[in-house]
Amino acid sequence: MLKEFGIGLSLILSICLVCQATEPIFPYKYNIEVLPNGLKVITIPMESNGIVAYYSITRTGSRDEWEPAHSGFAHLFEHMMFRGTEKYPGPLYDKIMTELGADANAYTTDDYTCYHLNFAATDLEKIIEMESDRFIDLKYNEQDFKTETGAVYGEYLKGKISPWFVLYEKLYDTAFDKHTYKHTTIGFEADVKAMPGMYKYSKSFFKRYYRPENVVLLIVGQIETARTLELIHKYYGKWQSGYVAPQIASEPPQTAERIAEVSYPGKTLPILMVAYKSDAYDPDNRLYIAGLLLEQLAFGENSDLYKRLVLKEQKVEFITANFSVNRDAKLNEIYTMVKSEDDLDYVREQIYMTMEQFKTEVVDDTRLEELKMHLRYSFLMYLDTPDNVAGNLANYIAITGGIETVNQLFANIMTVTAVDIQEAAQYYGMPAKRTVIILKGVES
Repeated sequence: MLKEFGIGLSLILSICLVCQATEPIFPYKYNIEVLPNGLKVITIPMESNGIVAYYSITRTGSRDEWEPAHSGFAHLFEHMMFRGTEKYPGPLYDKIMTELGADANAYTTDDYTCYHLNFAATDLEKIIEMESDRFIDLKYNEQDFKTETGAVYGEYLKGKISPWFVLYEKLYDTAFDKHTYKHTTIGFEADVKAMPGMYKYSKSFFKRYYRPENVVLLIVGQIETARTLELIHKYYGKWQSGYVAPQIASEPPQTAERIAEVSYPGKTLPILMVAYKSDAYDPDNRLYIAGLLLEQLAFGENSDLYKRLVLKEQKVEFITANFSVNRDAKLNEIYTMVKSEDDLDYVREQIYMTMEQFKTEVVDDTRLEELKMHLRYSFLMYLDTPDNVAGNLANYIAITGGIETVNQLFANIMTVTAVDIQEAAQYYGMPAKRTVIILKGVES
């Protein structure tokens, strides 16, 4: 029928893609307001059966731990923030949250620390009061601090039970020389072990980084924007500015491949990690955006490599990739669990060859357009609840400080060409930018 009207299917697809590239992908209206003290507030009203998601995105993560022998404090404060205040001590905070039926939790990454709650909209003012209280007037004594730092060291030791923990610790330490991405989110073991004696330093860390200019509030759900902002001004308005930016050293360009092996004191299949130095997140960097698509085309579940190594030859348990979406340049990672140690070299060569293939061959246009559509609609599908909306936006907000980047990112994704993919492979896939880690289990 399309041919009868003189219109080809490819033209229809092209028209649709042009339309979608010019329309914002984010489907909800939102409001942004910045208080006089620098606190940014993003409100997104949406129908949600009376549920609200409340995210306090603190733009400090392990990346900001620039002072020698002081790694791990961003993660520590994920714990300390639940110690409470004079008005709401920790046990009382927990009790009230339970009575409200609120789900309160937190997580730390390399670029930010996020405190998030889900609760009934009728309790909005109480939540705002309590959250502002702990961000402004957090209180803990030296014994509380020692107790929590001990728990964090226990968490570190527990993490070492996982071969992936051991692998990533070795990867970052090998790949980076100067930048704070050299340590994992939980920190170097020696630093974590020494934390109990750093009570005074912890006060300094909180004073410098837990300031309104460094926090973005993201409130999504059954809310009324004007009333919500009125409450934010009421409870957060007294918070004093004073953020002190970290002095993060730039990472020198990597000039040669780095290879390291690490032993895991237990039983595990060999794990192979091939990582390439990336760029900082930038939706206007065409090569960077093309690299995000390259991740799926070359190493995703629909890639030729996956079909060969996982399904046909059954050499590996899985193979996947995770290309960097970070505030500073980090790593594009390809990793796999190999079934036999004898196949490690073969699998590694297959990964190298795949990257080389994408440098010289032009990807099929239809396949590329299908991937764009898949990424677009996958993002939209997970915007169905307040918590999913906030959770999907948190990383972008933490990196850029705003929500506008999401529309910019997906608009630029829709314009990536097959030649862009080829150039991204050539740029990011240089052997000199590569760090390879091989983990093998050693049974006791």
